[in-house]
Amino acid sequence: MPAQNLYTHQTENVAKTWALMAIFLGLVVLVGFAASWYFNSAAILYGAIAFALLTNIWSYWNSDKVAIALSRAEPADPQRYIELHRVVENLAITAGLPKPRVYIINDPSPNAFATGRDPKHAAVAATTGLLELMDRSELEGVIAHELSHVGNRDILVSTVAVVLVGVVALVSNFFLRMSFWGGGRDREERGNPVLAVIAILFLVLAPLIASLLQLAVSRKREFLADASGALLTRYPEGLASALRKLELHSVPMRAANSATAHLFISNPFGAREAGKGIANLFSTHPPLEARIKALVGGE
Repeated sequence: MPAQNLYTHQTENVAKTWALMAIFLGLVVLVGFAASWYFNSAAILYGAIAFALLTNIWSYWNSDKVAIALSRAEPADPQRYIELHRVVENLAITAGLPKPRVYIINDPSPNAFATGRDPKHAAVAATTGLLELMDRSELEGVIAHELSHVGNRDILVSTVAVVLVGVVALVSNFFLRMSFWGGGRDREERGNPVLAVIAILFLVLAPLIASLLQLAVSRKREFLADASGALLTRYPEGLASALRKLELHSVPMRAANSATAHLFISNPFGAREAGKGIANLFSTHPPLEARIKALVGGE
């Protein structure tokens, strides 16, 4: 794919990602508003917004530690994994980024992820299966993809999305339970019962809407990182070849976790099945075939 198209691809996805995040934040406000109207309490709206802000602040400082722990990643020994350290360091220099901390995951399933709140506090992790499967150019493509997540500052965006999904689900579930036990406005206060039904329906559907928005954000991030990674190595075929191997070796990871699935370059629950049929609607990643086509066209 020509460089100009990659830059266009990057610009478009940055705009779409931030647009989705704006919608996401609006959804949190709407959930709080619907609940505050139904229960006739403005404090609920303020409380929901405050809770979302506090959880976002906590996740900002601790998201990398949580992701590394859940993935069972360990610091990569500089001597044993010297090739991995060299690739990460060389590409970080090329990208103008500080060298991130390097971790290894003892898992035969090939995969990798990046995490951290900013380039100075970033970390890159790769599985032992990835190192065994990829040649040098393919490994560079994968690491360039992960460093692009760091350089594009979209790791924090995805973390915020994950937290907001949890906040929406918790708030919706809490208020639905309250309404079930008879809380909220009485019939005269509600005025139009249709509005009450709409408020309850919105609280029921809000977690599903939030999850779909999270998936959309994750998918845009992957296309953006693919494009940026190809620009970094100046060799799109390296990453494309790595993605082909990931598609053929679609084995679930031992420590696959839905909370961190969106961080990995390939779906840790199995890339091949995740992109098929209706399952694609609820996958954190776009089909690998579509990503390969975006990189090298219809080859």
